[in-house]
Amino acid sequence: MKEGIKDPKILSAYEKAAKEGIDPRCIPKKLDGPVPIGDEINYPIYPQSDNDNWKFLYDRQTDFLPGRACNEYLEGIEKLKFTPDKIPALKDLSNIFRQATGWRIARVPSLIDPNDFFELLRQKIFPSTDYIRGTDELDYTPAPDCFHDMFGHMPLLTNKNFASFYQTFGEAALNAEGMDSKYLETFHWFTVEFGLIKNPDELRIYGAGILSSKEEVQHSLSDAVEVVDFNVEKIIHQDYDVWHLQPILFAIESFEQLEEGFRDWTKSKGLK
Repeated sequence: MKEGIKDPKILSAYEKAAKEGIDPRCIPKKLDGPVPIGDEINYPIYPQSDNDNWKFLYDRQTDFLPGRACNEYLEGIEKLKFTPDKIPALKDLSNIFRQATGWRIARVPSLIDPNDFFELLRQKIFPSTDYIRGTDELDYTPAPDCFHDMFGHMPLLTNKNFASFYQTFGEAALNAEGMDSKYLETFHWFTVEFGLIKNPDELRIYGAGILSSKEEVQHSLSDAVEVVDFNVEKIIHQDYDVWHLQPILFAIESFEQLEEGFRDWTKSKGLK
C-alpha cells in the first residue's frame, strides 16, 4: 500500500464521509499550537441571535429529558448550572469540572484531529468549541458546536466513573493502531455518543449524540431500535452510519460496568 494511503477497511466514519464529499466542517483539523485551557479561555461577544439559538435548543431538549435522560446526566446538568438565557462560559464550566473530577476544558476551533483529541483526554482535558449552530441548522447540524459539546458531553464528565473511563479511552486511543483504532472509534460511537443505560428500572439515555438531538431522543427509546446488552466485542464489530437515525444501540448496566469493561478490554489488547 502506498505511503499516506489508508486501508479503506480502517477509515473512520468521518473519513469515509469526507471522501464522499460530505460537509467539510466534519473533516478533523490538526491543531497548529497550544489551545487556551480553563482560565485562559476568553468569553466571546455573542450576537443576541446566538443566545437565542442556545435558548431555543436548551428549552427544547430539556423538555425531552424527563423520563429519558439518565440520573447521572441530570445530576451533571445541575452541577454545571446551565441556564437558558445565555451560552455558558467555558472558563466557568472548567472550574466546576476541576472541583468535581479533576478535569478541565480547552477551547478548540473546530472538529480536531483524533490524536489531538485523544491527547487532551489523556490529560483529563475536554476539548470544546464555543460557537453555536445557525438558525438554519437548529433541527440538525452535522458539524460540532458548543451546544453539542456543552449540553451533550459535559454533564457526564462530572461523574467520576465516566470521567475515569474517558481518560482511559484517550490513553488507549493514543496507543492504538490499524484495526484497533477503528474498533475504538466504533466503541466511542456506541457509548459516548449513542449509549443507553439501565438506570435504575428503565432504559435511559447517556449518549451525547442522542441527548443533543431532537430526533434521536425520541427515536432511541422507541420500538424502532434494537437494544443490545453491553459487550465490548459486539460493539466494536457493529457497523453504523453517522448520517442516519441509529437502528441498533447498546445498553450498559452502570458506569462502573462501562469503566471496568473497557479497562479489561484495553489490557487484553495491550493498549493500557
